[in-house]
Amino acid sequence: MKKALAGVKVVEFCDLAAGPFCAKLLADLGAEVIKVERPGCGDKARSRGPFVGDAADGERSCLFLYVNTNKMSVTLDVDTSAGRAVFKDLVKQADILLEDKAPRFMKAHGLDFKSLSALNPGLVVTSITPFGETGPYRNYKAYPLNVYQAGGDGFLLQSGPAYNNRPPTRAGSYAGEYEAAIYAAGATLAALFARAAIGKGQHVDCSKQEALMMLNRNVLARYPIEGVVEDRSSRQYDAGGIYAVKDGYIMIMPMEEHQWQGMMHMMGDPAWASDPRFKTRQDRGGHRDEINAHVIAWMKEHTKEEVYQLGQANSVPTGPFYSPQEVLQSEQLKSRQFFVECKHPAAGKVKMPVGLCKMAKTPISVDSPAPLLGQHNHEVFGERLGRSAEDRVKLHDAGAI
Repeated sequence: MKKALAGVKVVEFCDLAAGPFCAKLLADLGAEVIKVERPGCGDKARSRGPFVGDAADGERSCLFLYVNTNKMSVTLDVDTSAGRAVFKDLVKQADILLEDKAPRFMKAHGLDFKSLSALNPGLVVTSITPFGETGPYRNYKAYPLNVYQAGGDGFLLQSGPAYNNRPPTRAGSYAGEYEAAIYAAGATLAALFARAAIGKGQHVDCSKQEALMMLNRNVLARYPIEGVVEDRSSRQYDAGGIYAVKDGYIMIMPMEEHQWQGMMHMMGDPAWASDPRFKTRQDRGGHRDEINAHVIAWMKEHTKEEVYQLGQANSVPTGPFYSPQEVLQSEQLKSRQFFVECKHPAAGKVKMPVGLCKMAKTPISVDSPAPLLGQHNHEVFGERLGRSAEDRVKLHDAGAI
């Protein structure tokens, strides 16, 4: 069955998580993605653990295996003139280029949008960088941890009695990268759609910091409008946040009055809830610590499943924190075939999530595992670009491929 992006050609010139995950989303939708990696070592993700079977092998990185399904891999060194020439030949045939290099790097190598669009006017170039292509931070390097904190999530998220007095926290290693990638994928598809109307491609400039800040846009707006600086505790108007229960943790967010009433009902309508000091949301906000002391004690007497089911029955937003094993065994996810088994030539059989949604007419699927380093050099450089075997040997000997 035909996929949504069938026929769309993408060149990915990215490392680690954000750029590769953006490309993966397009590949899972049916785009042909040619991943350009450095000869010898490849994408930095190949060296990042954990590894399947605990073997530190560039073909067994769990991160790389996940974010690079449905792609082809070629090796190419754009620091060489011969490598840049081949890269430009690839781009001439592409609809989209995804890149995550510093602006000065791309310009110095003649690979910036202006230079590439002269070769291919219809090309959409999406740049995914820590702070964007303009401004004093444009050439700054940053780790995922730095960008996550720059986006504000470390300061604002993880609210609840157990977290309010903690210093800035971090999420999973690449959580912020994946969020930025989703923004970038949406913007890339919009630019591709616009090409049909305006007749040419354009440069899509994605700042990871700004993508993460957008997740907290309502909080950020309070300072310029009201002069209020939000933090974890100020985002709690009464009870709510992450609580410890008998068998782990659960999040509960009774943001509306009926949800607060539902929460009190699920707790057995305790006598303390009728205290006049707790009558309105504003009143409860001034006595947050006292209320949470009662809630904390109640939570410790129940399991995740008990609280979840009570929350569902009383219209209270509730979400348990599940272990990876619990997620993998979820009957809900099994019924939707969220996890698929993929056979990789080096890592063997691995299970991984597939797709962000279900599409009735153009299904999303994992059709091929993450590629081996340079697996498609012959097919891409020889069959597609017409480079002879002798020419490819010369490129290899020169360190270009």
